[in-house]
Amino acid sequence: MSEFQLVMPKMGESIAEATIIRWTKNEGDSIAVDETVLEIATDKVDSEVPSPKAGKLIKRLFNEGDVVPVNAPIAIIELEGSAAVSAPVMAAAPKIEAAVEVKQVVEQVEQSISAAQQTVSNAGGNRFYSPLVLNIARTENISMAELESIQGTGAEGRVTKRDVLSLVQNRGNVSVAPAVTASAPVSAPVAPTEPVASVVSTTPAAKPSTGTSPAPKPPVSLSGGDEIIEMDRMRKLIADHMVMSKHTSPHVTSFVEADVTNMVVWREKAKKVYEKREGEKITFTPMFIECVARAIKDFPMINVSIDGTNIIKKKAINIGMAAALPSGNLIVPVIKGADMMNLIGLTKSVNDLANRARNNKLVPDDIQGGTFTLTNVGGFGNLMGTPIINQPQVAIMATGSIKKKPAVLETSMGDVIAIRHMMFLSLSYDHRVVDGSLGGSFLKRVSDYMEQWDVNREI
Repeated sequence: MSEFQLVMPKMGESIAEATIIRWTKNEGDSIAVDETVLEIATDKVDSEVPSPKAGKLIKRLFNEGDVVPVNAPIAIIELEGSAAVSAPVMAAAPKIEAAVEVKQVVEQVEQSISAAQQTVSNAGGNRFYSPLVLNIARTENISMAELESIQGTGAEGRVTKRDVLSLVQNRGNVSVAPAVTASAPVSAPVAPTEPVASVVSTTPAAKPSTGTSPAPKPPVSLSGGDEIIEMDRMRKLIADHMVMSKHTSPHVTSFVEADVTNMVVWREKAKKVYEKREGEKITFTPMFIECVARAIKDFPMINVSIDGTNIIKKKAINIGMAAALPSGNLIVPVIKGADMMNLIGLTKSVNDLANRARNNKLVPDDIQGGTFTLTNVGGFGNLMGTPIINQPQVAIMATGSIKKKPAVLETSMGDVIAIRHMMFLSLSYDHRVVDGSLGGSFLKRVSDYMEQWDVNREI
């Protein structure tokens, strides 16, 4: 019998595992080439896993909800036509040999899991804990003894994310809760009043160091007409990531008001020409990103990350932009090398990422590697916002809505009052490495580039 092992694909450079969300094929089902066998999820992106070969699914090696290391076998597929070819050879005992082969594959899976254990620190424990489980344990102040006491529901008794969150929820009901996290059972990265809180990064951030004791969770009272809605997986990730960011970075927010009249006038002239020529619209977002990228080159210390007591100065300028998903959650796809693109390149990248985000077509690499984030709270009709930093970055900028306002202009004939298009910019930054001088100067430089936009610029 010729068999093929379907393995967990590698979804990105920094992704070591993925969670099985749903099997779309049952054991015994036929599978065509490139047909989806199961759906998996990393921290933010759901993906389908197709089969590169046609055949029949004879064994699913993991259950829904299991966390599986990349490159580990997850299913066994009997290749199409292999049964007829090998039947004469296996006539004596086909079932026995098939069982032996399945057992061998299971042993290989166990070896893969065992190898993965070597890459994760278990603090002396004898069980395998995934990086996600360990991260939740650190955030929730769960001791290794508590982890060891959990009855795992995963494969081979592994402790899953769901098991840890169940412990957190139950522990919070009977005693003082651990360090403040999300207000509901949290599995592992914006709130309606702070749209930018959707910013999520799959790169783990440094553990926050505080000298305060864990704060208790406030009790929640319920009345007869209240409805209890469980957070979906992404909302839990967002909640945990936002709380972690607040615990990690001392946030400071600075504001400036920019006169973006030149940008509005230029776009009004260029948008019809661009749409006719390129077949797509040009929005303010790529224009904002261009100004941000130029300002980052002027102030490169805003484009850094913190690793313990070390500052990592990023060479690449990769700017993330908040985009809405069909579920209502927000995600932050990243424009890689934004400083190397012209305005047309930025526009095409922005439109492509935004469209794929709306259609759930993003891949994990699309949301990895960001060094700075931009969010447009003006899209929700807000004048300004105080965004939460997307760890492990150290700064995030929000653009407010553009409003016509009377403003004082200095002319050669004296000061005059004119109607201008004004917009508030806000920058939240990590005060551990970005002080008010750097944060304020950077934000003002972005504003200057916006105000100096050339209205006669060719597109």
